[in-house]
Amino acid sequence: MGLRDQAWALIEHLMRPSNTHQVAIVLGLLILAHVLAKLLGPYVYEWMRSREGWPKWRMRFLVLMHRRLRLILFVLMIWPLVFVMKLTTWPSRSYLLSIAGELALAWLLIALITRFILNGFLRAVVRYAAWTWVTLRILGLTDEARGLLDSAAIQLSGMRLSLWMVLQAVAVVAILLFVARFVSRVTSAQIRRNDEISPSMQVLAVKLLQVSLYGAAFFIGLRAVGVDLTGLAVLSGAIGVGLGFGLQKVVSNLVSGVILLLDRSIKPGDVISLGETFGWINSLGARYVSITTRDGREYLIPNEDLITGQVVNWSHSDEYVRLDIHFGTAYSDDPHKVRRIAVEAAKSVDRVLEFKPPVCHIVGFGDSSVDYILRFWIRDPTAGLTNIRGNVFLALWDAFRDNGISIPFPQREVKLLEGSELATTTAPGRPDGPPD
Repeated sequence: MGLRDQAWALIEHLMRPSNTHQVAIVLGLLILAHVLAKLLGPYVYEWMRSREGWPKWRMRFLVLMHRRLRLILFVLMIWPLVFVMKLTTWPSRSYLLSIAGELALAWLLIALITRFILNGFLRAVVRYAAWTWVTLRILGLTDEARGLLDSAAIQLSGMRLSLWMVLQAVAVVAILLFVARFVSRVTSAQIRRNDEISPSMQVLAVKLLQVSLYGAAFFIGLRAVGVDLTGLAVLSGAIGVGLGFGLQKVVSNLVSGVILLLDRSIKPGDVISLGETFGWINSLGARYVSITTRDGREYLIPNEDLITGQVVNWSHSDEYVRLDIHFGTAYSDDPHKVRRIAVEAAKSVDRVLEFKPPVCHIVGFGDSSVDYILRFWIRDPTAGLTNIRGNVFLALWDAFRDNGISIPFPQREVKLLEGSELATTTAPGRPDGPPD
């Protein structure tokens, strides 16, 4: 029978008196559930608002129950009726009611279970797919639906690809990807808790594990539904060539990321500076490195820039960092005293290390001052560099003021030559300043 003949047969079957009564009962229960939901909904909502101290998961469950109140009432009313009619009448008098009850109960359970899926789009896809499959299963139309989907097919490289096969592949691959994601999360957490593995090797192991699990889930899912992967070799090769030309930068960043993980030149927690960007590495990704600066900004630096450019890693081999500051004092001040005072002032700052003592050297005789360089060590560059330099400068200022050390500023001596116009206007007996 064709679809049209089947539709007419179904209509004629429903028009029988016994079936008409069951359809009327179902419609009546739906209307009654709708009216009761409208009446009870506000009271249920007010009761929910009074339960503010309850855990969040329980409140979310109550919100879901409130939204599905109409369906819940329908299920609660139809199943007792089905039970009574099965005990008092022939099975044919209640089989449509049983189908309606099974459909309503299945839809309600699917709505409740899929609520645990956090992603909204994925939750909607799974919910509607489950509703469709359960409906066809209860109505006994799975064979007809499978035949209809299987008839919509195309030939691709000697392989028959039908719509039914595509839906099967999507479902199986989705389930395997979910399992792979769960296994990846559990295993990744164990790898990150292992202190014997370096941070860069932890990231590399997690990335390799994810690629392996997701790749295996994809190909196993396709093979499970009967997709001939060899038939897609030519198509995949052409797509690969096109992606190779169009995604050169992406591939370059992926390869650069693997190199960074293997040579361990940069790892999470390192303090680096790249151009004008200074901060510590927050995470290593497949395409970029996340760097968090002192002002709270997060920069996503492509992996290729870290491979081809010059990067200053302040904590590559150890966590100690030496900082230099330059200053000058007057020629009248004793340089030995200045050096001693500068070292003591640097030691008085909290973050300056004592077991790596500061040193101060003369680097030149300037036009207005004797020039010095003060060098000191810190071990926490993530706490900032500008602030520690500022604290050392402030300690120098206080120490120089207390010990009478002066910080000169540029001065110029101007000599007026005899016979110049300016010298003539400022000769004795004439007012100072230029002529009017």
